[in-house]
Amino acid sequence: MWAALAIAAGLAFAATHSAIAAPSSGPEVIAYVFPQEVQLKPGDIAANRLTRINYAFANIVGGRIVTGFPHDKENFAALTALKKQNPRLKVLVSVGGWTWSGAFSDMALTSESRSVFIQSVAEFIDRYKLDGLDVDWEYPAMAGSTNHFRPQDTQNYTLLLAELRARFDKEEKRLHRQLFLSIAVGGESDFIEHTEMGKVQKYIDTVNLMAYDYYEPGSEPITGNHAPLFANPADPKKISAAQSIQNYEQAGVPAEKIVLGVPFYGHAWGGVQDRNHGLFQPGKSAPETYAKFGNIANTMLNHGYDRYWDAAASAPTLYNPAKHIFVSYEDPQSLALKCKYVLDHKLGGVMFWDYESDPTGMLLNAIDQEFHLPSASNGGTR
Repeated sequence: MWAALAIAAGLAFAATHSAIAAPSSGPEVIAYVFPQEVQLKPGDIAANRLTRINYAFANIVGGRIVTGFPHDKENFAALTALKKQNPRLKVLVSVGGWTWSGAFSDMALTSESRSVFIQSVAEFIDRYKLDGLDVDWEYPAMAGSTNHFRPQDTQNYTLLLAELRARFDKEEKRLHRQLFLSIAVGGESDFIEHTEMGKVQKYIDTVNLMAYDYYEPGSEPITGNHAPLFANPADPKKISAAQSIQNYEQAGVPAEKIVLGVPFYGHAWGGVQDRNHGLFQPGKSAPETYAKFGNIANTMLNHGYDRYWDAAASAPTLYNPAKHIFVSYEDPQSLALKCKYVLDHKLGGVMFWDYESDPTGMLLNAIDQEFHLPSASNGGTR
């Protein structure tokens, strides 16, 4: 009964919360910044090309949000200072992620445990002068990198976000500034099946849709487009970003709250025979399975790897006939088409994982050109 009352209360908060209105100043460009052990330096981030930074990741220890890496304090200060260059920029902390989602289920289990976490979030945001929280729970009521989940996660996920939103509403009055609440969500339909997205969307500003990793080496017996905009008819899984977007809209998420996630990296398969240039062919994990776009641009393209274009999927691939390696990735052409799709379908914008994977700046340039955002002069080198 308490759960039902809490959800009803949360609905009332959501109905009056102005921060959850649709964006009015153009599409969001959200970068996941993941420096890990590195301390950020001036010029590392092109602040004027972004509207939001999600700093990855904070962890959950003892039911409370805590910093994850040694230089987080310095990095938060460096990122919030970028708002002098770009007043529109917001800096959030993302909690969880694939590796650190194991504590969510216990933390969200009771009203008392959620209250402890939410209090720690409020203190964390205040301490580091942040603009909100991104909840990256991978995944409610499903196994992620651990098997620590329970069926109650489905409703507790809703309750956690409703109670976070209610607390943020109070904190906004105290801080005299807007606080954002977003979530990172899986691209495949099982995430929707294990959550209450029609309710959840009422409490959050954006749903950051991870429309990538549809195919991963080692997870499927064949290669595939890991981030296609559309489904290739030859794709056995018939998956795509467009289909995921449609699924979330059908689940009750307004288009303007959906932020399309794009990868600044690719996946590589080895032992792939030269049929269909390696696409939808048997393969296994290559020695370097995770290929950052910077490495693709500098060491693969024009270095033994031939580029092919899957027109049906609007996705590029690479194939090395000598090494029998196939690569699925994102490039400026495919990214420009995704940005156009965002504009045409009035989505909330794009987010990408992760900033550090493209030191060339080519992919961020492609977003910039399609969205016609202000130039990055004096905003960073990339």
